[in-house]
Amino acid sequence: MAWDLSTARISGIFQKEFIQMRRDKLTFAMMLVIPVMQLILFGFAINTDPKSLPTAVYLQEHTPITRSIVSGMLQSGYFEIHQGAEQANLSSEQLLRQGKVAFALTIPAGFTRRLLHGDKPQLLLEADASDPAASSHAVAQFSVIVERALRHEFRGALSYLQAKPDAVDVHVLRNYNPEGITQYNIVPGLLGVILTMTSVMITAIAMTRELERGTMENLLALPARPVEVMVGKILPYSLIGIVQTCVVLGAAMGIFQVPFTGALVTLAAGVALFILANLALGFTFSTIAKTQMEAMQLTFFFFLPSILLSGFMFPFRGMPEWAQWLGEVLPLTHFLRIVRGVMLKGSQLADVYPELAAIVAFMAIMGVVAMLRYRRTLD
Repeated sequence: MAWDLSTARISGIFQKEFIQMRRDKLTFAMMLVIPVMQLILFGFAINTDPKSLPTAVYLQEHTPITRSIVSGMLQSGYFEIHQGAEQANLSSEQLLRQGKVAFALTIPAGFTRRLLHGDKPQLLLEADASDPAASSHAVAQFSVIVERALRHEFRGALSYLQAKPDAVDVHVLRNYNPEGITQYNIVPGLLGVILTMTSVMITAIAMTRELERGTMENLLALPARPVEVMVGKILPYSLIGIVQTCVVLGAAMGIFQVPFTGALVTLAAGVALFILANLALGFTFSTIAKTQMEAMQLTFFFFLPSILLSGFMFPFRGMPEWAQWLGEVLPLTHFLRIVRGVMLKGSQLADVYPELAAIVAFMAIMGVVAMLRYRRTLD
């Protein structure tokens, strides 16, 4: 009968599958490591309310009231004051465009005098709003911080000022995305996500497919050096990456109306290096994997932290320091800064040079590893 089950046969099949699972060490490791990775990343690294955001302060006068405002910003936990020679040489617009700070506060000269005269002086807080989720909480708290700081100072002879509501005109300038449109941040980032997923996977599968189909022997018999094989393999997929880039950028500007304020040549340089870096990584994975399934597993293993730690889904500065260090290793982190900087901030080549250098370094390391691991025999 169909329901006449044999425990002996079930036990035999169970033992066979268990042995097969033990032999497939990569799959077994993925089953254990990926849940642990998700638990750690979602439990510890993800934070939608970032604190300690780098802030440049331009004080054009130093008085107890202005110092109290700056102190209140620090005590709130949302702002971390950055000072140094770099701030002295660069304007607030340059610091924000290059991503060195998230906020820039300017307290003009004569602020205290006008405040005491009841003239309602203005405070200017410039925010990098290219990622609305990263700046919205701090911006919402700024007026409250200023109000608390002034209430602390309006005592004794200055207590008469407490009767005046809104003693200060807090002006917040949301740069690069003043309306807080989420698509302006997400859609350019999708370009990096798509290129990461497809470039790494198709390259890794292309080489392992040679092994599975038995054509690797013919490839090894060719008088071609490993670097020549790698270049010949990845160039066709580079063209596919360029087509993907054109499609995504066309949809971003045509459908979602994402602005493009920077130089196309700067973005083209970033895209080209990013595609090559991912293809080099895919080639490296192909030297590790023995089957196409293993190549896909390695791709997913790399793709998961890339999505979570790069700043695509969650604010990068909201993550703990150890997670940011891991994120800096990933090429997607640097590419997101490039594509968002060029499209939204009008970043030039000099502004994104550190990000380009990081991608080149990753590409060089992966290329060397791939060459060292390249199989010259089928053994």
